[in-house]
Amino acid sequence: MTTAQKGAVKGAYYAPFCCPSNTGLSNVMFGFLKKSSADNSPEKAGWFGRLKNSLTRTGSQLSELFCRSGRIDDELYEELETILITSDVGMDATSLLLADVRRQVKELKLTEISQIKEALAHALLKLLQPLAKPLVIENHKPFVIMLCGVNGAGKTTSIGKLAKYFQGQGKSVLLAAGDTFRAAAREQLMEWGARNNVTVISQQSGDAAAVIYDAVHAAQARNIDIVLADTAGRLATQAHLMDEIKKVKRVIAKALPEAPHEVLLVLDANTGQNALSQVKAFDDALNVTGLILTKLDGTAKGGVIAAIARAHPIPVRFIGVGEGLDDLRPFIAEDFVAALLGIEL
Repeated sequence: MTTAQKGAVKGAYYAPFCCPSNTGLSNVMFGFLKKSSADNSPEKAGWFGRLKNSLTRTGSQLSELFCRSGRIDDELYEELETILITSDVGMDATSLLLADVRRQVKELKLTEISQIKEALAHALLKLLQPLAKPLVIENHKPFVIMLCGVNGAGKTTSIGKLAKYFQGQGKSVLLAAGDTFRAAAREQLMEWGARNNVTVISQQSGDAAAVIYDAVHAAQARNIDIVLADTAGRLATQAHLMDEIKKVKRVIAKALPEAPHEVLLVLDANTGQNALSQVKAFDDALNVTGLILTKLDGTAKGGVIAAIARAHPIPVRFIGVGEGLDDLRPFIAEDFVAALLGIEL
């Protein structure tokens, strides 16, 4: 193998990962991704497998492109551009990624199509890593997390999964049924509370802010670690409802100074580029501190994370790939890039 076929990062080789004749090189390829995942447990492998399967559509298109024989040319860049745009990456992020790939091709003197895969992995990782900031909950007790988003994004379901996740971290949790508008929202949250064996503060009817206010005081009295506060879904264009959720946030601060400590916007990955307008609108109203991207198993694209990273870089705290209690996990940029590009950890 020539010098031009060797990577610049820790001696990794640029070779067709998916082609049988090169499988012997897979142990040294993409080391900058593999080294990030020290947890090789069956549980971690199962999660990564589900994430990879969720991104099959984009991953298979890229694999077909990278496994071709031939040289790098303008036609290849055009095809890569099309794949990225149709995968919800968006025009701005796609232009940024392609510029980075072109830079690597020039600097490393790459010539083969198969060598583009790691160049794209490097570019994606550089773009996404700033979003991978874990949620730190140690500085406040109770730590109040307020969830918001449009109708159907998966807020209530995400609360149930977050309760399970935090319990796994040894934390006590209390749920606040602040969605007082949607039919059966209270009952749905009560069911999640029962499944996780956690208390749910709710009212048959009434004001969402009052429900969450009571929940915060209940958490203080019971020495609870985390309060997860549900809110009603609303469109960003509904000015009166956006004003209402601003009020909810203000009332929470009256119950506990500095709360809510985290405002999580729940986004449905199936909405694609519409997610960007949701991020902007809710951030303008509430100063969103983190994102939850749900239903990646339904979209099989995943590129919207790159679009968010480019246009409105708010940390992605969690991603979801299924309906199970364990199907919501912290966002790890290295794992996401590896799953998207079909790289085995």
